[in-house]
Amino acid sequence: QPKKVTLYLLYCVATAVIGSLQFGYNTGVINAPEQKLRSFFQNVSRDRYGEEFSPGSITMMWSLAVAIFSVGGMIGSFSVGAMVDKFGRRKSMLLSNVLAILGGGLMGLSLVAKSFEMVIIGRLVIGVFCGLCTGLTPMYVGEVTPTAVRGAFGTLHQLGVVIGILVAQVFGLESLLGSDSLWPLLLALTILPAMLQTAMLPFCPESPRYLLIVLNKEEEATKALVRLRGSEDVSDDIQEMKEEGMKMAMEKKVTIPELFRSWNYRQPIIIAIVLQLSQQLSGINAVFYYSTRIFETAGVSQPIYATIGAGVVNTVFTVVSLFLVERAGRRTLHLTGLAGMAICALVMTISLIYVKTNESLSYLAIVAVFGFVASFEIGPGPIPWFIVAELFSQGPRPAAIAVSGFSNWTANFLVGLGFPKLEELCGPYVFIIFMALLVVFFIFTFLKVPETKGRTFDDIAQGFAVNAAHSSQAPPPEEVVVGLSQSKDAAPVSPTEKFPMVDLPE
Repeated sequence: QPKKVTLYLLYCVATAVIGSLQFGYNTGVINAPEQKLRSFFQNVSRDRYGEEFSPGSITMMWSLAVAIFSVGGMIGSFSVGAMVDKFGRRKSMLLSNVLAILGGGLMGLSLVAKSFEMVIIGRLVIGVFCGLCTGLTPMYVGEVTPTAVRGAFGTLHQLGVVIGILVAQVFGLESLLGSDSLWPLLLALTILPAMLQTAMLPFCPESPRYLLIVLNKEEEATKALVRLRGSEDVSDDIQEMKEEGMKMAMEKKVTIPELFRSWNYRQPIIIAIVLQLSQQLSGINAVFYYSTRIFETAGVSQPIYATIGAGVVNTVFTVVSLFLVERAGRRTLHLTGLAGMAICALVMTISLIYVKTNESLSYLAIVAVFGFVASFEIGPGPIPWFIVAELFSQGPRPAAIAVSGFSNWTANFLVGLGFPKLEELCGPYVFIIFMALLVVFFIFTFLKVPETKGRTFDDIAQGFAVNAAHSSQAPPPEEVVVGLSQSKDAAPVSPTEKFPMVDLPE
């Protein structure tokens, strides 16, 4: 048995994960310099129009600078499918770095140019880049890693994201780059990892799956695999890909509407979308957005450091999830995470309501925030990103990743735009809304999501196809029947065994 994980594989995965780091950094970087940016917008307005923005307009401009990042993300994540089919996985990552350098440059020069438009356009461009990263990184990582460690490596995307957020929080401290004169540098810093990844990517292979299945270059795919696996014998991998390729030759390239029309794909695409929504609508962004204020209420003298503390908890538990995902399985971790978050949301609400009468409850609020963040990183943080790549075979995978990425960014945008208003209306009760959503997602995951641990891509797709054939009266399409006898497992059943995974009613 050759050793599964080689240094070269680690190098390739680390190179790809720089994209995840970028996504995290650009998500977190905008919070610390909020006041600096607001006063910059005011100064520009004063110099340019002779009067300052009204308080309403300045909040509007600020919200736009924050939320336009998600709009860029929607555009980027939706373009992933088309881009990887045209340029391949590796070249797509190289090309997307152009956007990072352009966006970072615009934001970095905004102060010199006295232009707040440059900040907003820069955020949009960086958003498109990060949207591409959220599709490209999990796809590339999923396709170069061996089945046995795919889940653990899949978690690295989320680890990159949380480290990026933490780095942004630390650099955003007033004493570092969060000062009046240095904030443009803080926003432009994203150029450095983009240049680093551009320098490292040429030494990484193209995804062997893409080489063999899409380009039909078996020799190159074998060469890439031999380097990645550190073993001359890669016949098993090649065989698995060939079988997937044969099935793909029968299943034509799948468009986005077909994902929803076809019985075979409808259930996995609904699962993929709901899992992405469970990540964003869990309230995690709201908690990060609100954490500084929760800590203020709790009487912490330097709430920014408590927020960085939450960032550290975030990172530690992502590493925990990395070690658990192949042992406990995806589904179990996702359920555990959702349940933990729902309980912490309840505790947070109670402690925030009664903190005025009983100050010692403020510590309970802090513990609840940390618990909420920890639960998120055990399941709902990392799992939705890589399980999408596992639920689909090569044909529909690019379209499915585009759709699920788009739903993630859309939910992110809605939470970012709607939360401040919701919080004004509901006060501390706002977390009850998230708790209710978490319960809904828990029930859905329990009844509908299969365990994908240790199963090949083909095996998983096969299970859904069998289900589709059972649950629809429609005759199963030809390709479903092929290879059914060799399939290791029958239709995926939820581990309780009582619920075969049936299609959602139309």
